[in-house]
Amino acid sequence: MSYRILLAEDEESLRDMISLNLEMEGYQIVVAKDGKTALNRALNERFDLLILDVMLPELDGFAICESVRLENDEVPIIFLTAKNTSNDRVQGLKIGADDYLAKPFNLEELLLRVQSLIKRGLDRRRNTSETAAYRFGGHEIHFSQYKIKTSNGEQITLTKKEMLLLKLLIERKGEVVSRKQILEKVWGYDIFPSTRTIDNFILSFRKYFEPNPKEPQYFLSIRSVGYQFEPGPDAEMINL
Repeated sequence: MSYRILLAEDEESLRDMISLNLEMEGYQIVVAKDGKTALNRALNERFDLLILDVMLPELDGFAICESVRLENDEVPIIFLTAKNTSNDRVQGLKIGADDYLAKPFNLEELLLRVQSLIKRGLDRRRNTSETAAYRFGGHEIHFSQYKIKTSNGEQITLTKKEMLLLKLLIERKGEVVSRKQILEKVWGYDIFPSTRTIDNFILSFRKYFEPNPKEPQYFLSIRSVGYQFEPGPDAEMINL
């Protein structure tokens, strides 16, 4: 079986060198020279590993990683970057990367890490439960099924965009997420609907989840900025 790897790197000589050596190892390589192309391919094609340069034209590797993680928790991601401060490493791992390799790097080390990460991805897919859910306030959110079960037992099917927004707020729980960030992460970097669309989604969430939608305790509006999700102390990921 030939594993597919997306390589997003704008430096031509490095991109060619990495691509050639990975192909010699039997991998199928798809290359992207800029961030927008990389994100589009990552979201619309199947890959066994993403190799992302952080400093890409148009869209950086961190932004790509965040957007991919909203839809795909399984594909392994490794950053290649000249930025090697501890803060950069922490940021990369915090947003969902599996590994971080600083330039210049040893080619053999990269190949070993690629082999290890692809195996990790295969194990992750085998072990992923289709019944994984998030619970808060007596409500349950089933991400893979695009369904929610409210505290009063009502079952509701969400649209893909609704679930992506809900997942983004859950992943950033306790943080203020701006309307600009929501538009970029959920709708993409080339499509910008009215911010009123976001407001309407939040109103729907309050209708589904809040005991009193007019006095929200979970989905809070932060004036002139965006929204904040506060799930409470009982929130947890569960397997049903």
